Amino acid sequence: METLIDVRGLTKAFVLHNRNEARIPVLDDVNLSVAAGECVALAGPSGAGKSTLLRCLYGNYLASAGAVCIRHEGAWVDLARAAPREILAVRLRSLGYVSQFLRVIPRVSTLDVVAEPLRELGIEAAAARTRAANLLARLHLPEYLWHLPPATFSGGEQQRVNIARGLIAKKPVLLLDEPTASLDVANAGRVADLIDEARRNGTAIVGIFHDTVIRDRLATRLHAVSTQPQEIPA
Repeated sequence: METLIDVRGLTKAFVLHNRNEARIPVLDDVNLSVAAGECVALAGPSGAGKSTLLRCLYGNYLASAGAVCIRHEGAWVDLARAAPREILAVRLRSLGYVSQFLRVIPRVSTLDVVAEPLRELGIEAAAARTRAANLLARLHLPEYLWHLPPATFSGGEQQRVNIARGLIAKKPVLLLDEPTASLDVANAGRVADLIDEARRNGTAIVGIFHDTVIRDRLATRLHAVSTQPQEIPA
């Protein structure tokens, strides 16, 4: 299968400018390749750098060194060096991200929140809402909630909205940050079904799964992330 993610020599350290330029190393010389149809689970203790790695893959964190390459429209784009407009173009068509928390848009209905990634691709509004409704139904979100803004929903309801929004555009690369953290067993299983369906259809997935049952169900392999020593001067 075609490689869609290729990380080489990724290093990330945070510099505390208000602490005399104290440096906190997190990732050191990370190498990771992920092909279409794979689901790679990041493994390691809390604080090991799993979320940092995921954010570097999305371009939220700028790498200190190394390359973070995503396959985009037949070419490689290195997010460690790409211009902001290039990163936005990759996210629009090639790179999806589902965080733990829904960034709620005030006064926008749940249907339109979920449909928005399709609308950004030029899909007509009615068709986008129909696909959003189908996903929300599969995730067992009650229909009476679809036309309400999700700001007051429960954590589990918001997480299902977030999953639907992240999966609706069927991008070739998908990053997942604890996608079932707020869900009960039944709803976690429904989310896992959708994620596994995306993988079987060729999506390359990298995720953090603290639920080991879900991780073992979805992951085709694990990638260990090691804790780095903290170099904070006195």
